[in-house]
Amino acid sequence: MTRRISIFGATGSIGRTTVALLEAREAEAYEVVALSGGRNIALLADQARRLGARIAVTSEPACLEALEAALAGSGVRAAAGPEALEAAAAEPVDWTMSAVIGAAGLPISLAAARHGGVLALANKESLVCAGALLKQVCASAGTTLLPVDSEHSAVFQALRGERIESLERIVLTASGGPFRTWSREQMRAATPAEARTHPNWEMGERISIDSASMFNKALELIEARELFGLPPARIEAVIHPQSIVHALVGFNDGSIIAQMGPSDMTGPIGHALDWPERRPLDVDRLDFAALGRLDFEPADEDRFPALRLAREVMAAGGLAGAVFNAAKETALDGFIGGRIGFLDMATLVEHVLNELGAEAGAVAGGYGLADVMALDRTARRLGRAWVETQSGGLPWT
Repeated sequence: MTRRISIFGATGSIGRTTVALLEAREAEAYEVVALSGGRNIALLADQARRLGARIAVTSEPACLEALEAALAGSGVRAAAGPEALEAAAAEPVDWTMSAVIGAAGLPISLAAARHGGVLALANKESLVCAGALLKQVCASAGTTLLPVDSEHSAVFQALRGERIESLERIVLTASGGPFRTWSREQMRAATPAEARTHPNWEMGERISIDSASMFNKALELIEARELFGLPPARIEAVIHPQSIVHALVGFNDGSIIAQMGPSDMTGPIGHALDWPERRPLDVDRLDFAALGRLDFEPADEDRFPALRLAREVMAAGGLAGAVFNAAKETALDGFIGGRIGFLDMATLVEHVLNELGAEAGAVAGGYGLADVMALDRTARRLGRAWVETQSGGLPWT
């Protein structure tokens, strides 16, 4: 049976791996409806040609002409911009990969969720910013939501066949990133180049820096709360430098199930692609004798305050996650642009949460995408104003 598939964020690391998995399968097993990317037009056009996609969409309207030229004669339709992305995501398919980074991925996830099928979610911000809304849309449309983040995929796999009522705790692992052993004073002087060098995973710049600051893990704590419904106090983070154990799940009888695998996103993506079956994947097999040991350390919330802020966001509820994420993305822009230091990112996020957190936490059910995006814009505006103050009043550009 041929499955209709769309991949949003096809030119990123998750998207490229998804494309490679499809190309390793029988061509008649799938039909690619839509692919999306950003400014890497050459790669997006090449992927669309190779997979025979119906439509290729760039998020950048200024790149439309280049995409049209790259696809000339291929039969693949080109489109550009946020509205085109949402329209492509609304095209009915059986399986969608939502891997656009940041809050920009939320409208895509919602549009894809409305037509049923499987939503393979690599965009954690969709749940952080609007978890209740996305879950409501999935439930109404009969859409199966499958986590693709390695940690949440691990929890999902460990829970297979178990009663959710017996779940007692979730432990997400973190490598500790490049600054695992650095002092706060050392981190204060960290550069973007140092922060984007991850010891175990090959990822893009933004997620690599988020990993170094533990903001990525903070988002994942909130995501786990939305996915699995445990109280925040029963969702933990622990440092595991080898990145072999991706998550551990504890049950009410005291037993713990750990999911392990190589530091390779092929496994979680392949699991979501093949679910509910398992198919052979071309990944390294673990050699425990060669590995020798698995280490675990406490996650230091003093050196990595993002984890503490995540717990405050979970306690606040409502749309506090949308504020948190918008402030985090603004802080990341400021750090990459050289306007603020590495440790200033957490300070900015805490400042914005102090300004908007109570208001956002008071938002109960019944909100929509427009409400989320309005709060997102307000949080970004406050974050940019804070950065301008820290950089001597230099306007944000």
